[in-house]
Amino acid sequence: MDKIVVKKRHTIKRSEGSRVQKALAEEIGAAEELFRTKNLEVVETNSPFTLYLIDKRPLLMEIDDQVFPTVRGAVERPFEERRITVDSGAVPYVMNGADIMRPGVVKVSPDVKKDAPCVIAEERHGKPLAIGISLYDAADLLAMEKGKVVKMLHRVGDDIWNLEL
Repeated sequence: MDKIVVKKRHTIKRSEGSRVQKALAEEIGAAEELFRTKNLEVVETNSPFTLYLIDKRPLLMEIDDQVFPTVRGAVERPFEERRITVDSGAVPYVMNGADIMRPGVVKVSPDVKKDAPCVIAEERHGKPLAIGISLYDAADLLAMEKGKVVKMLHRVGDDIWNLEL
């Protein structure tokens, strides 16, 4: 991914904020309450994501009409929904931006859906490392023995994580 360049930044209307909150609730359910705010700002960038600022921090992102927390959002406001846990051997690969392969997965929450965003967390402390798009539903993913199961979108240490506004 190229260096992220901020094109525009502005507070969004209440109706647009409601749409974002509703889309977030569809993804993470009741945990959406953690991300409620009166002042939701949108940041238009050259990345494929639309970023939303809560308290001037990029805590939400939207891609293909799906709103989901960024890694910073998942770290600062922890929630358990849509989580795939990887073993410690997979962590260095995740941190380098690699897609998630089935042998590294140790646990999958039952609400993981195909073609939907999910949080990739490490096994020991449960800390979020990345956000990806699951290529399988939870049951299908657990039934697999090998192969790619999550396409990486955003991780700790990338341009979105390091974005300063």
